Amino acid sequence: MLSHSQISAKSLRSKIHSREVCFGGNKKLKIYGLLSCLSGKRMKIENRVFFTDEKEALQSNYRPCGHCMREAYQQWKQKIFTLGS
Repeated sequence: MLSHSQISAKSLRSKIHSREVCFGGNKKLKIYGLLSCLSGKRMKIENRVFFTDEKEALQSNYRPCGHCMREAYQQWKQKIFTLGS
């Protein structure tokens, strides 16, 4: 996990271009999603983190975004409700 406030814009662009960073997340809400997600683009820089892949985000206990990752979110939601029952 990489915090947005700890990386320069140039370095971040380089990591995105080289696919070292593929997902963004909100560290307060514990939600991750695609870098193109409008919800993610509106969050404050101090709350934004980046992940190499979904596995890293899930291991950090983040859940999929309900807007840009609807199918993954529905699967996550179903799993949570199944475990809670």
